[in-house]
Amino acid sequence: MRGPHNIWRLIRTGATLERTGAMNVVLDAFEATPAVRFVARALGLPFKFLGYKGDPSMPPATRALTALGPAYIKFGQVLSTRPDVVGDDLAVQLRVLQDKLPPFSIQEARAEVERELGLPLDQMFSEFSEPVAAASIAQVHKARIADTGEDVAVKVLRPNIERAFRKDVDAFYLAARMVELFSPGSRRLRPMDVIEHFDGVVRGELDLRLESASASEFAANTTEDQGFQLPAIKWNLSARRVMTLGWADGVPLGDNAAIDAAGHDRVVLGDRVLHLFLNHALRDGFFHADMHQGNLKVAPNGDIIAYDFGIMGHIDEYTRRVYAEILYGFIRRDYMRVAKVHFEAGYVPADKDVDEFARALRAMGEPIFGMDATHISMARLLSYLFEVTERFGMETRTELILLQRTMVVVEGVARSLNPHINIWEVASPIVTDYITKSIGPRAALNDLANTAMVLARFGPRLPGLVEAALLRQSNPQPEVRNSRIGWMLLSALGGAALASGAIALMVALT
Repeated sequence: MRGPHNIWRLIRTGATLERTGAMNVVLDAFEATPAVRFVARALGLPFKFLGYKGDPSMPPATRALTALGPAYIKFGQVLSTRPDVVGDDLAVQLRVLQDKLPPFSIQEARAEVERELGLPLDQMFSEFSEPVAAASIAQVHKARIADTGEDVAVKVLRPNIERAFRKDVDAFYLAARMVELFSPGSRRLRPMDVIEHFDGVVRGELDLRLESASASEFAANTTEDQGFQLPAIKWNLSARRVMTLGWADGVPLGDNAAIDAAGHDRVVLGDRVLHLFLNHALRDGFFHADMHQGNLKVAPNGDIIAYDFGIMGHIDEYTRRVYAEILYGFIRRDYMRVAKVHFEAGYVPADKDVDEFARALRAMGEPIFGMDATHISMARLLSYLFEVTERFGMETRTELILLQRTMVVVEGVARSLNPHINIWEVASPIVTDYITKSIGPRAALNDLANTAMVLARFGPRLPGLVEAALLRQSNPQPEVRNSRIGWMLLSALGGAALASGAIALMVALT
């Protein structure tokens, strides 16, 4: 990539990994070849004295990334969602990465808010506190709106954070190219794709308008969800580098003593966390992908409040149905159905043996279901499932990995509230309800109606499309040309008939 700073940054990175003892951890996690190990050591070992010391109380990998700064901390967070790339052990270490940095001054924050919103801060807010939380990209201040007296949280990006991230991401791209060059076998991990994914995540988080839009969409989807709240976005006090939303007043979900003291039922809260996540993932296909205790509170009325919408997950309708059928098959212990769903979805190559795959699923599932119900982990089951599918040639699907990672976090939150929770018993009604509504005659009719609506939108263009197709015919054999023309006319007329018929049927049913 461009600029000599990339080489210097990689040398400083290697030196820090060596000094903190993280070099071997990282190389082992990525299954580095001897050639990559040689290059990495050449960039780090001779310059070890240049490395940052970091916090010795942290594990080596988190110690190194924290010492290297915001871009590396955020990179570690993103990698924690990719156990397929870094392995389960390192993913667990990175998952608990403390994303905390020294805050920047309140004077800088006030100046940034005024620049972005175009008004004197005192005209917008009657109160504006010192930072209450500081992370790798932004920090949060508690404030009070001057006009209404409402308490709000004001999130402000760090000064010059875009430039700092751009410089480090350039170095990441160079490192990925070097890995691909010196270790062709590592290309199955797609290092360039990993960096591109990270680059996209960061670009989204560096524009707080996008996070505001995610929060707004999430709120629209969950309006009817009982026992769930989201702080409202204040669009008139938000911009690219500043986001203002309602203040989330409540007890941290990770503080069981405070929850008990407030009189909340932790069993009910544990069930609700799992219900909410499954509903958002299956019903909406849009879910909070960072649902740890630090982003959740319990309101005085017992509602769960979620905030921090920088990482959201999206699953299309087809993938949701596949995921639900897989869960439903496991709930019923119908391993052949689970196997067939994988083949039908194209997750497992068609040349593999479906019976052999079903037996592998049974060998994985039966020992788990033989446990006491309170020890059955859906997250562990999904993790094992990915191991089996990998052996059968399933390609990595980022959206499923993010879903699985979030499932691990949500299950951990639920168990921290209620150690005796039966995950499958709680999940079964949600999954069964989704299956009932999404698979069957009514679901097929809805799919047909949606297809018909798309065809209907093209109705006015059908004559022109048919005429253009006729003019493009250049086959010298009349019978072939006539056959093609006939098929096109039949398709056009059939599409129009299908559209009108399906729409009429839906109108009649409603």
